[in-house]
Amino acid sequence: MSDDATLDEFVEIQDSKRNDSEESAIKSDESHPRFGKLPPEWSINEIADIAEVVGGSTPSTDNDDYWGGGIPWATPTDITALSGNTISETADTITEEGLESASTHLLPPHSVLMTSRASIGKCAVNTVEMATNQGFKNLVPEKEIETWYLYYRMLETANFLNSVGSGSTFDEVSKTEVQSVDIPIPPLPEQRKIATVLYTVDRAIEKSKEIKTQLERTHNGLIQDFLTHGIQDSETIDTGTKLGEAPSHWEIVTIENILSDEDYSFTDGARYSLSSDEIQGSGDARAILLEEVKEGEFDDSNPKFATEEKYNEITHRAIYPGEVVVAKMAEPVARACIVPDTYEKYLLGCADVVRIVPNEEIEDRFLMYCMNSHKVWRQAVAHLRGTGRSRINLENISELYIPKPPLSEQREIVSILSRIDQKIDNEQQYQDNLQRLKRGLQQDLLSGTVRTTNSNIEVPDEIAQHG
Repeated sequence: MSDDATLDEFVEIQDSKRNDSEESAIKSDESHPRFGKLPPEWSINEIADIAEVVGGSTPSTDNDDYWGGGIPWATPTDITALSGNTISETADTITEEGLESASTHLLPPHSVLMTSRASIGKCAVNTVEMATNQGFKNLVPEKEIETWYLYYRMLETANFLNSVGSGSTFDEVSKTEVQSVDIPIPPLPEQRKIATVLYTVDRAIEKSKEIKTQLERTHNGLIQDFLTHGIQDSETIDTGTKLGEAPSHWEIVTIENILSDEDYSFTDGARYSLSSDEIQGSGDARAILLEEVKEGEFDDSNPKFATEEKYNEITHRAIYPGEVVVAKMAEPVARACIVPDTYEKYLLGCADVVRIVPNEEIEDRFLMYCMNSHKVWRQAVAHLRGTGRSRINLENISELYIPKPPLSEQREIVSILSRIDQKIDNEQQYQDNLQRLKRGLQQDLLSGTVRTTNSNIEVPDEIAQHG
């Protein structure tokens, strides 16, 4: 199995392995309380029997001689911030003197770093020698244990570890508790094949993330370029505003200048915010909340609704598909998205979401792209007020400057950026499919429901060299 294997090939593998498992059904009548029936060739071992469990510690932060050396020193934040599942660099490093002072351990490459407090069970494989702080219970696998099998097995064990974790300030699992946890262990060749399937899917997910990140960078760069030079790299002038330069034939206007004449074309949810009792899991009108307004994207993953009665009471706070909504706070302030056509009725659900309906001289999507540019964000930041959770008010939003190209250029800009938006959406859907596939494969392979023993799976060097 290669990194270039397609989603269809992964599904075909999954189906064929399930058929194989049905033909060679598990003969043992014994059933483990956590794992159920396992293949007869598999053993169940305590972690202490198959890996050395190694903790970490922190050198004194008062001694500068302990810090800034050549030894990577991981904290749980380093693990949770990873985009992949390997780690070679850390935010902080320590010296040999720091390593000795704290009696911390230097982990060999291809250990499984596992967080053991607060976020329990987050894992990564180190590719270089590394130390960690005390927020870890790291696993150094024995000779007959494949590192990547152990990595995926510990991810699957995270929920169980969380159930046994305890602590007065935050949950934590002890070294003794980790050592005593049972995990199923297939023969080494099967460990490697299981790891190969899951590792290959992970590589595909990482490639997709890289492509999506590059598309997003291209998208954001084009917005800045278009708003400065236009489509045809036009002659520019200094606008005399925080917009900086813009094409000389474009107008510079404020949000107030481009609003529609219709009632409530520029309004927020102030004085009409829905209380927690009025926001429900189902209802007649979709309530738009602050955290759902992303940069160019509306987050519909956890929809909340208002009743028809409430909608009719504050219809003047209604929003409609295709309109622009803007966030008054959080990072970045003044970010905007388009209301999708998923529902017929929408309602401003909180005071910090703003509805903007432009007149016929401004395209909605062009306005959204303007709002999601650094040219507008740096204006908005200057207006932030309040301690703690600072916000921009409605009046200040109305004073923000945006460029106003001819409609034909607006539409051309929107067309180019929308095509990239679609590619980003497609890449995200592909990632989501791979993630669902991985969850299914992980459950089937690690439970022994789907077997890899008779499969022609080429084990990559990254896996073959371990165990």
